[in-house]
Amino acid sequence: MQQQYEGYKDLADSLKSVSASLNLERKSQLHQDIITICNHLVNPSFRIAVFGPFNHGKSTLLNAILGNRTLPIDLIPTTGAAITVKYGSDVQTRIMLVDGTEIYRSGTEVLQQFAILDGNRQMRKDVASVEVFCPHPFLETGVEFLDLPGTNDRDEQDNLIREQLLSADLVIQLLDARKLMTLGERENLRDWLLDRGIKTVIFVANFLNLLEPDEQKQVQNRLLFVAESFRAELPPGFSNLYRVDALPALRARLKGDVAAANSSGLAAFETALQNIVGILQPNRGSVRLPRVQAIASQIQYSLKAKIDSIAIEIKSFDDKQNTKIEIKQKAADLIYKGFIISVKELRDWLALPKLLTKYQADAAVALAENNFKNWQTNILKKDLTQLQLAAMKWLYQAYEFFQGERPQDLLIPFPSEPQIILPSKPSNTDDLSEPGSIAVGGGIGWLLGGPVGAAVVGSISYLLNKNIQEQDEQLAKESYHQEVAKICITTIEDYLSRFSSHGLSILSEYEQKAEKVICFQFSQEPLEVTQKREYLQQLQNSFNQLLRELEKVKILSNHQPYKEIPKYSNTNRKYSPQPERVQTSSQEDTSVKQQQENTAKNSATRVESVSPPPSPKASPSPHPEEVEAKFRDWELNEEIVRMKAEMRSPKAYRQTSPGSQTGKQQNTTQSNKAPNQTKTQTEKDQITRAYSILGLQANASLAEVKQAYRTLVKKWHPDLFIGKPQLLKQAQEKMHLVNEAYTILSDK
Repeated sequence: MQQQYEGYKDLADSLKSVSASLNLERKSQLHQDIITICNHLVNPSFRIAVFGPFNHGKSTLLNAILGNRTLPIDLIPTTGAAITVKYGSDVQTRIMLVDGTEIYRSGTEVLQQFAILDGNRQMRKDVASVEVFCPHPFLETGVEFLDLPGTNDRDEQDNLIREQLLSADLVIQLLDARKLMTLGERENLRDWLLDRGIKTVIFVANFLNLLEPDEQKQVQNRLLFVAESFRAELPPGFSNLYRVDALPALRARLKGDVAAANSSGLAAFETALQNIVGILQPNRGSVRLPRVQAIASQIQYSLKAKIDSIAIEIKSFDDKQNTKIEIKQKAADLIYKGFIISVKELRDWLALPKLLTKYQADAAVALAENNFKNWQTNILKKDLTQLQLAAMKWLYQAYEFFQGERPQDLLIPFPSEPQIILPSKPSNTDDLSEPGSIAVGGGIGWLLGGPVGAAVVGSISYLLNKNIQEQDEQLAKESYHQEVAKICITTIEDYLSRFSSHGLSILSEYEQKAEKVICFQFSQEPLEVTQKREYLQQLQNSFNQLLRELEKVKILSNHQPYKEIPKYSNTNRKYSPQPERVQTSSQEDTSVKQQQENTAKNSATRVESVSPPPSPKASPSPHPEEVEAKFRDWELNEEIVRMKAEMRSPKAYRQTSPGSQTGKQQNTTQSNKAPNQTKTQTEKDQITRAYSILGLQANASLAEVKQAYRTLVKKWHPDLFIGKPQLLKQAQEKMHLVNEAYTILSDK
């Protein structure tokens, strides 16, 4: 029989996994409900719980069914624990204590010690579970009875009862015919059963034998009213209301008095109970899954609230990080662009043709005038330093901005000072009449001194401004000062060539090293944020897994699965500008704008991946606080009130009952109706009439509608007019109109 329920094991595991992901408090109601429903899903037994206020005769009824005084009964509240009655060959009791101790005794006398309330009417806190084994043929079919403590006595007992009802496949709600369906019982019926998907409920009225015959007839009518108002989901053909006088039934069973047992109502109830169980037991999933749906809905909203909260935190962090990264990327690109321009200027300057054009003449003159060192310092070095600093400036800006690798200075050394060897001076060197031999200024000359030195300087200017290769053949035989001038020119050319070659080599290396400076490392994500990402992924996985498991058992959800979150890719990444990333100034504004648009798109993508909207077909469910406030404000269950008022009109009931096929179609039509769909004139007239029935102005708020509805329910509730047939009929007609008006205005 256990194999029949292995199909629900994955669903139970998924529910437990979600509970663990939510980090629910062990004593929280949701956690307790999850554990209870998970254990119930895989339980092969069919559990029947007896439920009702204290002193309603729950244990007495069970003893009558079992045929002996198995369970403790008294005139005061006695049952202090949930007692499970199972099949056993002999009557035995097993008690498990919280510390793991197991107490196993023959008979049930030990229940007086562990399973009844103490002198202060409180349950024992050291008892974990109580089981009674009994050789009854009904139990042998895989049925278990659950004898629950009385309600409306202690909060601790109520919490236990509420938890245990989730594990019951069939609930027997015991009613006291002398005070039928109190407000507390209505609230328990709504909060503990209906709202949690527990609708396999049978009402059993006790103590009817203690009333006078006339009173019994009135109570019987009210009992029918209660039973028909509750949408019990029992097999067709079975009533959800029975009369059993529990104590007379127990006495008759103990005496073996069959006639008395029949007159007490016990025999008819037992027959119906066994037949109902025989139909429901093979298909327990249809009984248990509605409870799962109710719990799963709470879980999904709790889980989604936590997912969305964490997703917002992570998105806020990502947005800030992305903003910082975008700023750094833009800064890196701008710095790199400036650096490249400066390097290009320096590279162009170092090119030999440009060096020769700009400096060869002055350098050769300085060499001829024995003033080269001063020229190198005041002219060449000054220009070089300016260009070097222009390039280095960008790297120091990068270092200051990114705090990365400290840049090295760009140092291009000068070659050694040029040295020349003069040719032998001819003995007849006194002819200074050749072109270009005119002295330029009164320089001191270069080693030659006097007018010869001045002639050399003049020849340097002449030769550099004239293409020597195109000189006429008559100039092939040069004068001495022209020969010396040519040596100076050639020496400077060699000097500048060595300076250019070495400088360009150093500049290339420096440019490569600059890549380590004009870059930034994406900052390591804080451990707290990483853990939140992992937790968010865990929550989303649990959410999606739960959706899949619910879908397997045909439980639909208003939610869509979450998309997988892309892994955070900025950690341990490095950004280095590349030439293709550096645009010209005319392209830059367009690029920045495009980058911002892409960032916005990426941000939007991230938001969608962590917080998918619900399905368009799904109507939004109210917040749990709204539900709680709603039930706290209403003194009566609106559904029960409406059905009570409409039960006198079967046609109206069939048309408006949410449980009927027509009602389902209408509800489906309403739920699928577009919010902005134009209302027909008939619908508008119905709304206007509904406001009038509730005594409200048109377009009154929903809160005002609820308040008016509550006021009219208190005034015209049919239970207020029992025994007054004319007023009762008027009240029922009035409540029919009120409920109809409220339904129209609630759904508009």
